[in-house]
Amino acid sequence: MPVYGTIASQFNDKGTNSLFAALVAKINEKFNYNWKTSYDQFVKTQKQDVIIPSNRRYYLREIVDTVRNYHKQAEQQVELARKLYQLEGTIETVRAQNSDANALLASLTSLADGVKSQLTKESILILENWEKLKETYSGDELITKVRDKEIRTILKTTSLSGTKIPKISLPKFKDYGEILRWVYAENVPGEFPYTAGVFPFKREGEDPKRQFAGEGTPERTNKRFHYLSKDDDAKRLSTAFDSVTLYGEDPDYRPDIYGKVGESGVSVCTLDDMKKLYAGFDLCAPSTSVSMTINGPAPIILAMFLNTAIDQQVKKKEEELGRILTVEEFTEVKEKTLQVVRGTVQADILKEDQGQNTCIFSTEFALRMMGDIQQYFIDHKVRNYYSVSISGYHIAEAGANPISQLAFTLANGFTYVEYYLSRGMHIDDFAPNLSFFFSNGLDPEYTVIGRVARRIWAIIMRDKYGANDRSQKLKYHVQTSGRSLHAQEMDFNDIRTTLQALMALQDNCNSLHTNAYDEAVTTPTEESVRRAMAIQLIITKEHGLSKNENPLQGAFIVEELTDLVEAAVLEEFERINDRGGVLGAMETQYQRGKIQEESMYYEHLKHSGELPIIGVNTYINPNANTVGNIDSLQVARATKEEKELQIHNLKEFQKRNEVNCADAIEKLKQVALSGGNIFAELMETVKVASLGQITNALYEVGGQYRRNM
Repeated sequence: MPVYGTIASQFNDKGTNSLFAALVAKINEKFNYNWKTSYDQFVKTQKQDVIIPSNRRYYLREIVDTVRNYHKQAEQQVELARKLYQLEGTIETVRAQNSDANALLASLTSLADGVKSQLTKESILILENWEKLKETYSGDELITKVRDKEIRTILKTTSLSGTKIPKISLPKFKDYGEILRWVYAENVPGEFPYTAGVFPFKREGEDPKRQFAGEGTPERTNKRFHYLSKDDDAKRLSTAFDSVTLYGEDPDYRPDIYGKVGESGVSVCTLDDMKKLYAGFDLCAPSTSVSMTINGPAPIILAMFLNTAIDQQVKKKEEELGRILTVEEFTEVKEKTLQVVRGTVQADILKEDQGQNTCIFSTEFALRMMGDIQQYFIDHKVRNYYSVSISGYHIAEAGANPISQLAFTLANGFTYVEYYLSRGMHIDDFAPNLSFFFSNGLDPEYTVIGRVARRIWAIIMRDKYGANDRSQKLKYHVQTSGRSLHAQEMDFNDIRTTLQALMALQDNCNSLHTNAYDEAVTTPTEESVRRAMAIQLIITKEHGLSKNENPLQGAFIVEELTDLVEAAVLEEFERINDRGGVLGAMETQYQRGKIQEESMYYEHLKHSGELPIIGVNTYINPNANTVGNIDSLQVARATKEEKELQIHNLKEFQKRNEVNCADAIEKLKQVALSGGNIFAELMETVKVASLGQITNALYEVGGQYRRNM
């Protein structure tokens, strides 16, 4: 009896393939058939592909222990420092009042020296530099260095009343224990543990504004991008793709595709489309940054984007030289482009399984391609582009409360860290390419979501993974809550968004999208987008307290809420750990189940009126004509002409590249099967193949997504 070692859950499993080949051979023998198969029945069975090695299974438990140990050790240092302060005060008092108490002074001094010897070098350094630090921030100007660049920052702004408003305010503590507690738990922005922010100051001349846009054809969205960034020195673009693109398909007359082309996002299926989408923007300018919300087909879309940036620079260089570049010159331009282009691609496949659902490839294959992207970034020194935006926003939009959003998102982030480490990458080679994305609602926990995320990440990166300063800095984008937008009394949505934006900006988010009030029912209009942009501009330009950049520090409730949320997140890590880590929990649908339970709880409170929502379940306008108001709204939709144009352009692209497409697709499949870097090959494939062609080819070698039941 022959035995075949099979792993049915593993796509393209060699054991299953050899069993299939043996069955075909047996059927041919028994029934005199001539069935053919490319599989060989005599192969060496391989072990199951494991994303997280078995000896690293309890990484979340280690993370919890590391954070708790950090706080425990900090508290021990605080108590020692307080004793030292008290002893020094006693010594001063005794010396001032009794000059003959030499024996007592010697005893007290010995006690003080003994306590001081138990303080760590870090604690002693903090105490020695405290007065100097306060003096530094009390001046009029501060000089800092970012990547060897000297930056001069004016430390005070003057209000209309003539009050000097400091950019950073420090506590006036004298007690050594209080000083250490504040520095270990908070510290100034730009210093470990980065609770108040990862940079010393906000960037001058570049607001955190990054508005999400995408509708119809690439040309139409390009026009919206230019409208959104018209008066901005920094061009910070955020791209929404239609569901056809999100699922890796090409525009088509198929009934399930045609109606979705260009709806609620831009249609992009070829390199030509990508070039049209960002036409007129210098993608390599230091002030340009492009974010793309795409997950399942993210590697393909990213390859199109990077090729667009490269082609821009090649064209510019050829115009400068007046001739076509040599191979060496082209390679030089390409490498330089990859090293300077700025932006983010979402590409967070774990979040897709847990909350959003645009998974198209098998989870293992999708993670492999994410790893291939990061390896390509390391090989080509891509330092300014984030290879993944680890996203809590969609988890929150699916119904999770802020603690679950934060816990699931950070746990996903640490899972990527463990996976990349298992592939042999060094922590400091990839951690700076990771970014995060959170939702901001009106729950109290949202006030501190960034503070908690930054502190946990920094502690773990330094104390568990031994990462450098750059890797310790968690950078994140915030979008105000789409779930909090309501069709009833839509004008009130701007008020909710204003409060959410204020919380995000006071928590020092790195970029921010403010939702438009009419997004409850449609893709936003130019008028509603202008109002949405004005919300954050009024906060940053007109709101006086926003001239200070650490307004949350020193508030008792903020500090207590930070500790409470951090403790709750660590408890959630333990629950995930007990289910086999993030991937083990996903097998049993733990995250999805918890999100659904929390969503149901919210909806119950909303409908019962226990959770008051103004204009929705309380303070309802008796004269409101909600239906009439919605019917009169300008609704953004892709026209029939735009859909037809996208299909026509796709066919033209495919016809033009027909000769080279088949070979490119075959080469891509061979690279995938042989264990090569898929993303490196995609950089070539996208030049001649469309999104749908590539997606379908990768299905053959990597498998389609299948949810565990």
